[in-house]
Amino acid sequence: MQKKKYGEKAVSKAGLEKWPNPYPDRDYTIDISFPEFTCLCPRSGYPDFATIKINYIPGKYIVELKSLKLYLNKFRDRDISHESVTNQIFDDLKKLLKPGHLEVIGDFNPRGNVKTVIQVSTQRNR
Repeated sequence: MQKKKYGEKAVSKAGLEKWPNPYPDRDYTIDISFPEFTCLCPRSGYPDFATIKINYIPGKYIVELKSLKLYLNKFRDRDISHESVTNQIFDDLKKLLKPGHLEVIGDFNPRGNVKTVIQVSTQRNR
């Protein structure tokens, strides 16, 4: 059995972390882009590639970026649909941060000549 590399160890132990918002009395927007996201198609096992975009107005907390990077890398070997992974990221960030506004976009690369963009937001009217 091959020994895990330090990056593999860090990814396997990863969890989202929050930090105190340095300006909780002010509304401002944080935009994060993760252009090298991967997961696996639950039907075929083929890799899916995407850019994950996160936009939020923080409340008391902000996400610690290294923990977010490692958390997102945990999906690279998971069989999960575009819809499920985008909603899972949204749910985990919403639960952790309790932001004033949150939007997560999964902008998936075309595969089989089909492009998918999944957008989840707190400002959806129902």
